[in-house]
Amino acid sequence: MQRTMLKSKIHRVTVTHSELEYEGSCAIDEALLDAADIREYQQIDIYNVTNGERFTTYAIRAARGSGIISVNGAAARKAAPRDILIIASYAQYNEVELQRYHPALVYVDSANRIRANRDHIPVQMA
Repeated sequence: MQRTMLKSKIHRVTVTHSELEYEGSCAIDEALLDAADIREYQQIDIYNVTNGERFTTYAIRAARGSGIISVNGAAARKAAPRDILIIASYAQYNEVELQRYHPALVYVDSANRIRANRDHIPVQMA
């Protein structure tokens, strides 16, 4: 059996640009791509915490260390500068691979600089 699992996420990034006329995609600081093990042109899901929009696009590189998160093309209508996003990638794993499975979770500050990396989400308490 194959299970689709969260492979990685970049948690609560701040949108820096929204470019309607740019070729559709999401430009992400290359340091964040590396930390989250997301490759250029890989499919990503974006969850807009600010307005509730959820959409799928693909990642492209922005300059390393720039903090850029630019939502481009048609997706620019779903996110605006200063919106807070969660960017997620998923992969399929078999039962053997799941024995070693851990997602790459990247947490950033308000300037989209990495402040923490984890491989699990704490148990939610009541």
